Amino acid sequence: MSFPAASIDLGTNTARLLIGKVEEGRIEHLLVRRHITRLGGGFTDERGISREAWDRSLAALVDFADEMRRAGVVRVRAVATSAVRDAVNGADFCAHVVERTGISLEVIDGEEEGLLTLAGVLSGLDRKEGRFFVFDVGGGSTEYTLANGNAPLYTESLPLGVVRLTEGKPDLPAMEEKVGRELAGLRERLAGRALDGQLAGATLVGTAGTATTLAAISLGMTDYDYRRVNNHLLSRDEIARILALLLPLSPAERLTVPGLEKGREDLIVAGTLITLATMDLFGFETMTVSDFGLLEGALIGLARTVE
Repeated sequence: MSFPAASIDLGTNTARLLIGKVEEGRIEHLLVRRHITRLGGGFTDERGISREAWDRSLAALVDFADEMRRAGVVRVRAVATSAVRDAVNGADFCAHVVERTGISLEVIDGEEEGLLTLAGVLSGLDRKEGRFFVFDVGGGSTEYTLANGNAPLYTESLPLGVVRLTEGKPDLPAMEEKVGRELAGLRERLAGRALDGQLAGATLVGTAGTATTLAAISLGMTDYDYRRVNNHLLSRDEIARILALLLPLSPAERLTVPGLEKGREDLIVAGTLITLATMDLFGFETMTVSDFGLLEGALIGLARTVE
């Protein structure tokens, strides 16, 4: 795919745009933009997406549409995840988006999200052979995919997300209880399919905002550089150190920590809890960080449809 195409990942916390070209499975990044819109902020089962979150996310998509026009994008795949698929007004939101921007949002389920994330992650890893346990901590859900190379063995989406946990649970123990309960269920289902043994010797890969933020903090980055973050190795001890550093600080004080992006200051604790619980429950001492994920997977998938 030598012409510029685009993918959009409209998540529960962040909206992201990638304009690029795909040649032999490799992505040439021409433009990456993102806005923390917190689409899941103020979400309720009765009303779905709140008006404020609706307006913030629509503004981001208007900006993306302008960028795509300037870049001469000829094809786009825009995917929406947890917040939109769970919202009672999700269809109305999608209709409003296409009316205002021309962007047609494809609401994907958790399994499709996990598989696209796997494809995106593998496109950016230095080593692509062996078994991988990929997890994508989002705002409303976390996807886990066990794979042998690019062949998925199991994928599941859990109702664990940083916005959902931060806004829905009153304190740290309540968050930890929810995370532990959901992950214990995942472990049981893997064991029920005789797949738990496949985790031994696998590489744990974390993608999306929590993992990349932990890497940026560990690296002390004042200006985010995806090339330094991608494939960065984090130990469990280092992640625990970062959590201990952040916990006593107020959200405003956390913004003084190099590597922590505004908009994540209240969410990073929940994401770090999910990360540490994943490592502890499934027996991993290190995590490889991927800056590539759903956004890149969607672009690769789009390229395959035109080959």
